Amino acid sequence: MSPVRILIADDHELIRRGLISALAEKPQWQIVAEAADGRQACELAARHTPDIAVLDLSMPERNGLDVTRELRVSTPKTRILIVTAHESEQLIREVLDAGAMGYVLKSDAGRVLVQAVEALLDDRPFFTSKVARFVLDGYLRSSEEAAPQAMAALSPRERHIVQLLAEGSNNKEVARALELSVKTVETHRSNIMRKMEFGSLADLIRYAIRNKIDL
Repeated sequence: MSPVRILIADDHELIRRGLISALAEKPQWQIVAEAADGRQACELAARHTPDIAVLDLSMPERNGLDVTRELRVSTPKTRILIVTAHESEQLIREVLDAGAMGYVLKSDAGRVLVQAVEALLDDRPFFTSKVARFVLDGYLRSSEEAAPQAMAALSPRERHIVQLLAEGSNNKEVARALELSVKTVETHRSNIMRKMEFGSLADLIRYAIRNKIDL
């Protein structure tokens, strides 16, 4: 198995050391670069093409939101995890729109960072608990706006599967929740991707969140 390559970007060295320490329990994960500002993060990402980029939002030179947008273009296969002290609704919306797959509060990072990286490697989103409640209650369960026409093409079962995937469940967990076989869930997932014309689960979930899909 190839090692997982990780970039850490935070302007506080103590925070970087703490993040690296939290990830050290996985010997197959390698910290290939550390950045102290946003500009350096972009340069190092282009040089090392990491599998995962763990970014702070409040960095000098270029903030984490700008870096996220840049990396989605320069290293599109890099999965982006935001680790920040900020939890405003506006920031969460902007981060998701920019292309990040995960959002973890620094107060939770020591406890959930490994879990977050594992989720992103499995092409699943990950949100710290407070953010997850906002995402699910404020976006996915919104009943104030009608679902876009493309989403309406999905069956009720397919929409339920999208909801569970957006909550961070993997195929086995979806199968268990809906009392289906894993193979059936995989077939449903393929059909959803085909109907929605998305290339990845992350793209589908970002679409659902951004458009306030009522699942």
